[in-house]
Amino acid sequence: MSELILLAASGLAREVLAVVRTSGQYDVVGMLDDDRELLGVSIDGASVLGPIDEADRFPEAFVVVCLESGRHREAVVHRLSSLGILVDRYATVLHSDIRVPDESRIGAGSILLQNVTIGPWVVLGNHVVVMPMVNLAYNVQADDFATFSAGVSTGEGCRIGRVAHIGMNASIAEGMSVGPYASVGMGAAVLDHVPPGATWVGVPAREIRSIHLGDD
Repeated sequence: MSELILLAASGLAREVLAVVRTSGQYDVVGMLDDDRELLGVSIDGASVLGPIDEADRFPEAFVVVCLESGRHREAVVHRLSSLGILVDRYATVLHSDIRVPDESRIGAGSILLQNVTIGPWVVLGNHVVVMPMVNLAYNVQADDFATFSAGVSTGEGCRIGRVAHIGMNASIAEGMSVGPYASVGMGAAVLDHVPPGATWVGVPAREIRSIHLGDD
């Protein structure tokens, strides 16, 4: 069984820990978190062993970034790349009830929790997080660091951009796109293309603000 380090002692880390213990997919060595007060603390039986930048202390272990925010996952992966931790070190965590069609692809570092439905020809990039009860229809594509909150439903052929965030119970109509770094609010119904950096909410969803992609 391969060893696994969870990066960030978060609620998502607790969920990942439960998934891999049930499936036997990995042996969790511990967690790394930048909060110094957590050093040595045991979280659901997994100890916090040090800060995230010490991931290179465990060269034989796979790692997975357990942060709910796509921007934060992106920042951690960028930090670790300077330490030589590249794509081949990242684990992909799938709940045991998920069935991935042969023609679909899930990227490294991605996390898919329970009751996720994946249609044919779905392609998820690296470090994508898919929370419980999400439906990804035929030919949906999501770029790196995208986040699907619980209960999201997508129509066929949707395109979700890098670091885009889809809020809980939101729906994306068939063929629509959500641009990079865009955000869709909880319960929204997206019936048109969401531009990069925009935040859309409501039924039907409408833009409430937009950012330049270079902004923090």
